[in-house]
Amino acid sequence: MSHSFVKNHMHVIFGTKDREKLIPKDIQPELWAYMAGICRNHDLVPIAINGFHDHAHVLLHVPPTMSVAKVVMLIKANSSRWMREKEKQFKWQDGYAAYSVSVSNTPAVANYIRNQQKHHARISFEDEFLALLKKHGVQFDPKYVFA
Repeated sequence: MSHSFVKNHMHVIFGTKDREKLIPKDIQPELWAYMAGICRNHDLVPIAINGFHDHAHVLLHVPPTMSVAKVVMLIKANSSRWMREKEKQFKWQDGYAAYSVSVSNTPAVANYIRNQQKHHARISFEDEFLALLKKHGVQFDPKYVFA
């Protein structure tokens, strides 16, 4: 086979430093749009980006030439720089979670991400994050997840 054919959809989640409420509601649409621009500037394809006052969800297509760690670093570093112009004390947490998403499940995950405001009326970021780790079979020690 002389060509490579790849479709890597990833759902990436990361929070603010110490899960502080550092993303004001009025800035959120701008931040999500800025993050989509970061993706497009680095040949990533954003599918859905949204979040809440203490975290972000990004569903995107990752090209085969780029690692997930590199993708997350690009999005977090550039969006953090932009946010510090608006919120001086802004920082993302050090880590992240990333899950592969099948093409058939992509619309459901995109819908889940687009409905974060409604979703977080019922569940905290911490509970959501732990539930997603469990759902995806990620082994973890709860005392270190948010340390």
